[in-house]
Amino acid sequence: MKKVGAFAVVASTLFVTACSSTMNNAMTEKQKSIELYRVFDIKTSADRYEVRDAASDGLGANVSSADEHNPIVMGDVPQKPGRFKPSNAAAGMGEQMGGMMQLAMKMNSSLSNMLKTAECEGAVWTATARRTVSNAFDMSFNLCLWEYQEGYALDVYANYTKLEGGGFLGIDGLAREAAYAISGSPEAWAEKTVLDVVREIKSRTGGEITYLEGYPKLETTPWQDSGEVFNSEGVLAPAED
Repeated sequence: MKKVGAFAVVASTLFVTACSSTMNNAMTEKQKSIELYRVFDIKTSADRYEVRDAASDGLGANVSSADEHNPIVMGDVPQKPGRFKPSNAAAGMGEQMGGMMQLAMKMNSSLSNMLKTAECEGAVWTATARRTVSNAFDMSFNLCLWEYQEGYALDVYANYTKLEGGGFLGIDGLAREAAYAISGSPEAWAEKTVLDVVREIKSRTGGEITYLEGYPKLETTPWQDSGEVFNSEGVLAPAED
């Protein structure tokens, strides 16, 4: 009987400890910084202005603000498109302004994310956009459109700060769940924004959109909900029944 009683005490202690750990994890507010990129090939005979305008309108449907540029690109159209390069201005600023600035940026991932961008050397159109949902996420996008001899290439880089935890019934937790219910999760919103850009390009130019690469793994739900998916060849096409 003593052994049984001792076992029961140990088992109950482990159960309480496990529950306590789970509850503590749920109560802990977490701030996660996430980066995403997508690379697309666009085959179309449309000129750069049509492709640019379609991309701009698709982007504008999902963001709070956008800053667009149309650089002068001279010379022959290249055989291969360019490729974006991630750039982190926070690193340089931290070095210049000292240890306190570096510490502040480490503690405020949202501030640090705002300074992460994409360099688009040689692109014919670039856009920097933001989407902020209170108590949920702060997201930024960089888009680069290149023209090359076989069509166009579109690179999309996004980064966002996602808040999690903070309690099941806390004010912040409830506000966050309400925000997600209205706007969708950050992951879904990022994919929807990308989807609306490439879908608008396809619709307006009649082009063929091919997904080449990206990180993290492509979230399929927003694409499927639109009635289109990327098939085994990576081409955006109507979903098969």
